[in-house]
Amino acid sequence: MPLPPASARKLVHTRTIDCRGYEREDGLWDIEGHLVDTKAYHWRRRESKTGLPAGEPVHDMWLRLTIDLDMKIHDAVAVTDASPYRACGNITPNFDALKGVKIQRGWTKDLRPKLGGSSGCTHMWELLGRVATVAYQSTVSARDASRPVLPGQVPYQFNTCHMYTATSVATLERWPHMYSGPKPSTGDLPLA
Repeated sequence: MPLPPASARKLVHTRTIDCRGYEREDGLWDIEGHLVDTKAYHWRRRESKTGLPAGEPVHDMWLRLTIDLDMKIHDAVAVTDASPYRACGNITPNFDALKGVKIQRGWTKDLRPKLGGSSGCTHMWELLGRVATVAYQSTVSARDASRPVLPGQVPYQFNTCHMYTATSVATLERWPHMYSGPKPSTGDLPLA
C-alpha cells in the first residue's frame, strides 16, 4: 500500500541508493553500493561560482566490498565521481581500513575512528551501513546452507526484529526451540 496522499508540495532533493550483491566465481561475494544526490533546482557549487543544473549529481559515490561467507572483507574500494568539493574524494583511500574486518553486530564501533567523522565522509558512512545490510541479504541462503542452525543454537537473526522474538509466530515456524510464547491457535499459524 503506498503512502497516503500528501499536501501540495514541490520536489527539492532526491537521494537514490542502489545496492547489489553478486556471487563471484571464485567463491567470494561483491557487494556494491551507489549513492546519488540531486537537487531539483540550479545549485551553486561550494567551491566556485559555477552552477550545477537541476538533476545533475551533487554526490555520486560508489562503494564495493568483497566478502566471504564468514562476512570477512577481503577488499574495499570507494570512489567519488561527484561531490560539492573537489577534495571530497581524497578520503576514499581510507576505506582500505575495511580489509580484514568482519561485518557483524557492532562492527562499525571500532571503525568510526578510522572512517567516521573527520576521518571519513558522511555519505560513504551511510552507504557502508546499507552495503553491510545487503551483504547479509545476498549471502543468507549460501550461509544457511553451509551452516545450518543446530538445536539449542541462537540464530544470528534472533531478536533483530519484532518478527524474530521469542514469542513471535515466525520464530515458532523457523526455530521452534527458541519459541517461548503461548501455544498459538490454528488461525495464528503462518501459511505454508
